[in-house]
Amino acid sequence: MKIVIAPDSFKDSLSAQGVADAIALGLAQVWPDAQLLKCPMADGGEGTVEAVLAACNGQWRRTQVLGPLGVAVEARWGWLPQSRTAIIEMAEASGLQLLPLGQRDAGSSSTFGTGELIRAALDEGAERVILAIGGSATNDGGAGAMQALGVALLDEQGQPLPLGGLALAKLARIDLSELDPRLAGVRFEIAADVDNPLCGPHGASAVFGPQKGASAEQVEQLDQALGHFAEHCARVLDRDVRDEPGSGAAGGLGFAAKSFLKAQFRTGVDVVAQLTGLADAIHGADLVITGEGRFDAQTLRGKTPFGVARIARRHDVPVIVIAGTLGEGYQALYEHGIDAAFALASGPITLQEACADASRLLCERAQNIARLWRAAARQTVGAPSPAAR
Repeated sequence: MKIVIAPDSFKDSLSAQGVADAIALGLAQVWPDAQLLKCPMADGGEGTVEAVLAACNGQWRRTQVLGPLGVAVEARWGWLPQSRTAIIEMAEASGLQLLPLGQRDAGSSSTFGTGELIRAALDEGAERVILAIGGSATNDGGAGAMQALGVALLDEQGQPLPLGGLALAKLARIDLSELDPRLAGVRFEIAADVDNPLCGPHGASAVFGPQKGASAEQVEQLDQALGHFAEHCARVLDRDVRDEPGSGAAGGLGFAAKSFLKAQFRTGVDVVAQLTGLADAIHGADLVITGEGRFDAQTLRGKTPFGVARIARRHDVPVIVIAGTLGEGYQALYEHGIDAAFALASGPITLQEACADASRLLCERAQNIARLWRAAARQTVGAPSPAAR
């Protein structure tokens, strides 16, 4: 019996590795002779670097950068020396997790620190940079990151603009003369699970601005400011990507990465799956178990269980999901390669209790799945038992 365990992290509870370990423990108690392959996953948000480094024996790097509101933070990023690949999780430098609820300011927050991480990767000799751009606190169109890399954004008096999205409304000229020349020799990829455009009703400001502290008035101002920024970028770069899928990711960092860095947009789970060799692991498997904190209709937008199921489907391997909660619309995933889904708790429980006891609950749920699978195999006429497979 070969089982691939490929979950995402459970936010505020367990890392993807911790989730995989707990599931493996439960399965081993029912199937002690089973081949259990643990492949921690992520979809471009928090935990992406950790999942890749665990699978690829990569190295952590630490760099002091400016946080989203200009306060210095120590940000971690990943390094794969053999392929000279840097994996940058922008949330480490510019993430919402760095700001308490009362300090969130979508108008002033900046991706400058993310640009500093890219610069650190260049100093390391990176030839490929993967930008995992989930969980941002920013709405600056990626302007801050580009400023950190040498792009000058100037007002009518020729003075540099302050950081933040609202300041882009006063942009008069873009000067690329000091853009770091090393960028031209690097292949950039965006790993994300968001396909929104930069502007408009489905854009970065309208959809994600409020959760980053933007009022209704600021949402409109930010949307106009990003549009103004995009107009200037189109003139100086001779291309306009504002309406392309993913340009609105991370408050518009996707737009800047595509515009200035010619980054390729890929779903985060596809990037992680490629780096970790998930397809090879699934080949010849009897079962795949994946999971995430909340499994619902949003999972269809490219989150980990959806991506894992898509790969498993190509190999005709059944997929079971274990989730913290089963939310509205999760049944739609049954049409996309998910065979069954189970919630973590079997009875009433608070979120705090579930997070604190997630490891035990995952182990128990995995045991129950294994027992159910074994019982079904016994009932199937002529089917070999799991132990004999």
